[in-house]
Amino acid sequence: MFLYNLVIYLYGIVIKLASINKLKARQWVAGRKNWRDHLEKKITALNSQNIIWVHCASYGEFEQGRPLIEAIKKKHPDHKIVLSFFSPSGYEVFKDWRGAEVICYLPLDTRSNARDFIRIVKPKAAIFIKYEFWLNFLFTLKSQNIPAYLVSAVFKPHHPFFKWYGGIFKRSLKTFNKLFIQDEASGNLLKKIGIENFEVCGDTRFDRVVEIKENFTELPFIKQFCGDSRILVAGSTWPGDDELLIEAFKALNLPDLKLILVPHNVDEKDIQKLSVLLEKNSLDFHLFSEQKPGGSSKILVVDTIGMLSKIYNYATVTYIGGGLDEGIHNCLEPAVYFKPVIFYGNDYHKYNEAVELIELKAAKNILSSGALAAEISGYLNNKVVLTEIENKLKLYFQEKSGTTKKVLEIINLS
Repeated sequence: MFLYNLVIYLYGIVIKLASINKLKARQWVAGRKNWRDHLEKKITALNSQNIIWVHCASYGEFEQGRPLIEAIKKKHPDHKIVLSFFSPSGYEVFKDWRGAEVICYLPLDTRSNARDFIRIVKPKAAIFIKYEFWLNFLFTLKSQNIPAYLVSAVFKPHHPFFKWYGGIFKRSLKTFNKLFIQDEASGNLLKKIGIENFEVCGDTRFDRVVEIKENFTELPFIKQFCGDSRILVAGSTWPGDDELLIEAFKALNLPDLKLILVPHNVDEKDIQKLSVLLEKNSLDFHLFSEQKPGGSSKILVVDTIGMLSKIYNYATVTYIGGGLDEGIHNCLEPAVYFKPVIFYGNDYHKYNEAVELIELKAAKNILSSGALAAEISGYLNNKVVLTEIENKLKLYFQEKSGTTKKVLEIINLS
């Protein structure tokens, strides 16, 4: 634990230094200032003995955990949810979400922070979503006999639990009362290191995207922009993705094809850079925030957040960003609308859904703008293939849904 605690301490210093110039680091630091006082006031106001602590790293993990939180509230209306985030990209978006009574940042994982956080919250149970193994928090929960669960987890051979130096992380897996894992492959890895406290249940994200689709409401301006055209929706794109897409869009030069670009970052500087890139390529576009009716623009840049999961409904073909940067984003959001998915790169095997979609031939990975243009054209010109993809994806989501119910049946929160 000495080395782990040293790394955590150094990480805290690095974040504070980065906060001088980086907005997210600044939010990370500011959000944890005087956290004990703020948290204690909120918990005292709850006046409840039935607090469930749910922790999500960021935006994606929240979307994964949201169906479970909502199911808990429905089954146990007297329980109170304390929802914590590690990253500003999760907290800043969902800090006003009404599905939890208390929403906060998770303090840095030091021994004293872990002890104080758990002392203040007094959770009846703790639920971690997918990839969160904060050792001081886990060992403190275990020492106080507070049940802990990991939900929708995936384990891969490169994870530290399976390395010669991963003994402390292997120990942390035994702090959980139950590991709810996505697939048999993860289970086989866990068995090899003597971990048996798991249940193969699938991924709660399937329940979330199905729920979003079932509750879909029209986006009038997006519908108006699309008209009768065929639509390429590019979601969660980074600058490298944007360059790739622009080259492919220009190469296709199809009069009835429109592009909806939904960047991952919508800060003013990022949107300005994207605007300059489009102008350099002599492409007419407009911003969603301008809400310009009509016009000849074939490109719409969505410079706001929270709409992407609905915009995919309007797509003929979709592109998922991130493959040129951090890793591809959520493939399930477009796939639930039974749309073909394209993404960049060969490094997609850590995402189970990406592997499965490619095996179903409902997704393809590309390595160049030329290949991207070819795949888009192939989908647009083959209605038979689009129908086949639709039928395959219908069955896929039918088979994969229902994880939330399975998890809640096993977790004892009474």
